[in-house]
Amino acid sequence: MTSGQPLPRPAEPTLTIAQVVERTGLSHDTLRYYEKAGLIERVGRTTGNQRRYLAADLAWLEFLIRLRETGMSIADMRRFAELRSQGDATVPARLAMLREHSAELRDRIRVLRRNASALDDKIDHYERLLERPGSDDPR
Repeated sequence: MTSGQPLPRPAEPTLTIAQVVERTGLSHDTLRYYEKAGLIERVGRTTGNQRRYLAADLAWLEFLIRLRETGMSIADMRRFAELRSQGDATVPARLAMLREHSAELRDRIRVLRRNASALDDKIDHYERLLERPGSDDPR
């Protein structure tokens, strides 16, 4: 039975909002907010109007999580998402955004490391004080 037409391929597996919540750690409300805010494109729906996420949606959400966890503002994330939705012509602008964000992140990491070192020094100081009997110098 060959009609020259390819057999229909099974539809790409989809994930429910509950499955995406479980895999990403984002809440239902956050996923809805990301869609409403334009961070993710409108998610496909079943005939019962339930959201169904594709693997590409999940990969994009995971990247958004990385951006957020590294301190990118929602406004900048929205701008990045807008550029992404405009296609390959915006790759230079997206690259510039990511380079700038990465540089800012590296600066913050340097500051955090310096601060962590200062805290460690103070912890060491207090531990030494506790090792000496009769010392109550809180410096």
